[in-house]
Amino acid sequence: MLTSALLIIVGFILLIKGADFLVYGASSVAKKFHIPEIIIGLTIVSIGTSLPELFVSLASELNGSSDMVIGNVIGSNLNNLLLILGLSTTIRPVKFQRETRLIENPICIIITAIFIMFCNTSGEISKYEALILIIVFILFIIYTIIMSKKGEQFDKEDTTIKEDTTTDAQTEIQHFSIVKSLLAIFLGAIALKIGGDLTVKNATSIARMINISEKIISLTILAIGTSLPELVTGITATIRGSSDIAIGNIIGSNIFNILLIIGISGLISPITYNFTYNTQIGVLLFATILLSLFSVIPPKNEMSRLNGVLYLIIYIIYTVFLFIT
Repeated sequence: MLTSALLIIVGFILLIKGADFLVYGASSVAKKFHIPEIIIGLTIVSIGTSLPELFVSLASELNGSSDMVIGNVIGSNLNNLLLILGLSTTIRPVKFQRETRLIENPICIIITAIFIMFCNTSGEISKYEALILIIVFILFIIYTIIMSKKGEQFDKEDTTIKEDTTTDAQTEIQHFSIVKSLLAIFLGAIALKIGGDLTVKNATSIARMINISEKIISLTILAIGTSLPELVTGITATIRGSSDIAIGNIIGSNIFNILLIIGISGLISPITYNFTYNTQIGVLLFATILLSLFSVIPPKNEMSRLNGVLYLIIYIIYTVFLFIT
């Protein structure tokens, strides 16, 4: 158990440094190619920080543990919203860009609703349904490419957001060469992958030593462990003033978790759905809808510290409920 604990610490260190590299590299690429940071957050950063979920889910599906796949995705998405975005916005309020309010938030709600429908229609995610998710994932990538060309102009049309969000850290990032930026992204993603694997594998090992059920492991330890990259990346980006990356990473990761991870896992073999997850998946839909409401209720166009605290309270209630039921 001592060895597992030490390896978890090593995993944390890799996650922190990996997130650091990834945020700097992605921000630098955004500046050099005049790509909106929200698009970088929705693609490069989201895919990089979703690697632990992807590899854990694929391994679970190959081992015949569908509960682990479903629980990992639901738990990770809940952690992304309630814990990570909650913590990030208590540190610094996050501004909603126009495209986030009008496009990405509704897309996330629709995809979550489709996921719920697929789970509850036949008690499994079939290969046909998994293929639909993959097709939607490809369409979402096409959308991000289009927005990378039109996103800045789209956001400029929003007269409600006028503040200059350029920070000293962002100005410093602009001086990174393209080679250093891409190297930082690559090394950051690798460190996140290794760190996530070390943390999850050893945390799961400790959990099984003390006889925690597979469902609880997937919804808590696995979900928190595979969400650590998003946690560290989100907080790092928020502290450095890159709020677009913080919220873009959360939304992008949640979309990728459902479309890409469930899609690929379901193509390997149908994913059996345990209906006892309906409570958790209902909380996920509620939290996703709540994020959209935060952008239209006062203070408009901003997720305030109070909103972040509300998310954290919901997260605490949700976690306590898991262990008492």
